Amino acid sequence: MRITHLGHACLLVQGRDTQLLIDPGTFSSGFENLTDLDAVIVTHQHPDHVDAGLLPDLLDANPGAEALLEPETVSSLELTAAGTPFPTGSSRDIGDLRVTAVGGQHARIHEWVPLVGNVGLLISERDGPTLFHPGDSYADAPAGVDVLAVPLSAPWARVSETLAFVRAVAAPVAFPIHDGLLKDEGRATYLMHVGKFGQVDRELRDLSDGNPYDA
Repeated sequence: MRITHLGHACLLVQGRDTQLLIDPGTFSSGFENLTDLDAVIVTHQHPDHVDAGLLPDLLDANPGAEALLEPETVSSLELTAAGTPFPTGSSRDIGDLRVTAVGGQHARIHEWVPLVGNVGLLISERDGPTLFHPGDSYADAPAGVDVLAVPLSAPWARVSETLAFVRAVAAPVAFPIHDGLLKDEGRATYLMHVGKFGQVDRELRDLSDGNPYDA
């Protein structure tokens, strides 16, 4: 499995003959001109996870790609014709990758801020590793995760919760995502905490340079 971080929460995940794009949002770049995608998958409706202005063109450029969207996202973005709801508990085999949706709800920011749906994504390669992209939630810590995408900073996240989440998943390899709100200096501080107190004695990678990681 090859993983490329395209900024913030956006990942390009490639199997032997399969390409999946996750969360092409407004804080990400480099996905706009991708072709030959097999699926575009969106964890939830917030614009930093799905750029509603660019998504239709992206799907037009990839006519063979499935658009699997967290169910509330389909209705909120009026994408009924273009998107297939992908609720919690769903699994889909796409080429040589299997995608399973877990969770169901975005982390709470405050009682004044409405909750929206969110699905975490378990992506497994046959006879290969399993990647977990949690979207915007630390609520689920599934077993058997080999590579964890760690949301590093968000209005809904505290560092103590980030560290507890990383330790609960206990993946052999982790790398940061959801870092679009951070300057370089602040990002390094968050990453230091994850490495020193969360991903203890396990590998922490930084994929912000855009180079792919072969899991």
